Order: sequence, then C-alpha cells, then structure tokens
Amino acid sequence: MLGTMTFFAGHFRVTLFAGALTAAGFLLAQDHQHQHDQRAPQPGEDAATQAMSTRTLDMGPHMKMTRLWKPMPGDSERAQNVVDSARRALERYKDYRHAEADGYRVFFRRVPQKMYHFTNWRYAMESALRFDPERPTSLLYEKQGNGYKLIGVMYTAPANMPEDELHARIPLSVARWHAHVNLCLPPRERRREALGKNARFGLQGSITTREECEQEGGHFMPQIFGWMVHMYPFEETEAKIWSLEPQAPGHHH
Repeated sequence: MLGTMTFFAGHFRVTLFAGALTAAGFLLAQDHQHQHDQRAPQPGEDAATQAMSTRTLDMGPHMKMTRLWKPMPGDSERAQNVVDSARRALERYKDYRHAEADGYRVFFRRVPQKMYHFTNWRYAMESALRFDPERPTSLLYEKQGNGYKLIGVMYTAPANMPEDELHARIPLSVARWHAHVNLCLPPRERRREALGKNARFGLQGSITTREECEQEGGHFMPQIFGWMVHMYPFEETEAKIWSLEPQAPGHHH
C-alpha cells in the first residue's frame, strides 16, 4: 500500500509539473508557429522566451527565489559532487548534435536568444521524482556561428517541492532555486501588450494578481514551470558556477 501511495504521489507531482510546461508551451507556441521566419520574438512568445533565455534574473514581482541558507558542514562538498557529475556527463554534449540525438530539443530555435535551452522532456518528468545530476532537464547553449557552445545546465523540481527537499538535491547555502510566478497570459487580441517596457501581460508585465488579470480578460498562472536552478560547471570558482549572473559570453572556461 505504501508503495502504491508513493507512486501516485509522485505521479501527481509529474502531472502538475508537466501540466505547467504543456499549458505554457501550447499557448506561447501558437504565435511561434505562424511567425517562425521572423528574427524577433512575437507577441505572446516574449514572456517565456525572455524569462528563460536571459543570463540575469529579474527580482521583481514575477520572480521568487529560495532563501540563502546558512552554510552547514558538507554543503560545499555535496555541491561539488553535483558539479563533478555534471562535468562528466556534459563532455558528450559539447557537440550539440549529440544532445539532440539523446532527446534534447531546443526551445524556440528560430527566435534569437542570449541563451538557448535544449530540453529533454523525459528527464524533466524524471526530475519530479528524483534528482540525477547527470540527467539535467535542460542544457544551456550560446549561439556560436552555425552551431552552439555549451555553457551550463538547468535542473528542475516540482513547483510544490519544499525548500528542505530542494536543499537535499543541491545545498541552499550554495545555490538558489528560482521560479517564474504571477503570469497573466493575454487574450489573443491583446498579445502585443506582452511586449516592451510598458507591457501589461507576461513575465515583464505590470499585472501581478489574479483579480487584475481576470478583469483584463487574461488567464492567470500563479507559477509557470516548476523550480529551476542554473549551473555553469565550466567556471572556475563555486561562486561563478552557481552565480545568478554568470560571466559574459565568451568568458567561459
């Protein structure tokens, strides 16, 4: 009985996590399908694409982060073990074509981005149940000529996972997980209002509550995707490896 309950609890987490990805991806991809030859993000794509591809994190009302825990004995060693495991696994993926062969798919390939996420949906589902540093949800690349340069990874966890479980995966005294929150998806006829510095909708928009979103005819999502943490294993120091603002393009080791 306990095993059955554990299975269904895990399945519920997977469903929640996959549902957030699917709902957001479906709504945002509609414009992309019709605008795939354009060189700039289109209305409706902008929110998720910009939020995921940026190399810095906006600490406004659309972002939440885990608190920074007081260091405890063994934290640095545990974090370094994650880095070492990732480095071993990533040797193969320095050639992005190997990543694609192993099931990683680029998110919005034709939309220019500062950082591209190659995501493995199978690993995303698995991450809801267990943490494997050698099987990151996403590989992070920068565009380099006609190909891509591998710079890091993204690990994910269910949106409802408490901090102590996140800490068990990666010490919270070293890394801070983040989540994109308070998203108001615009109605179809107002998608352009998700663009620009005066945006009303999206993860850069001024709407941050369910009440205001519904008044404007939008669809409110308290949290889009689950918890996420980026890691840049080719940097030289712990601070840079787990930094929220990694080195500028071209300065990775």
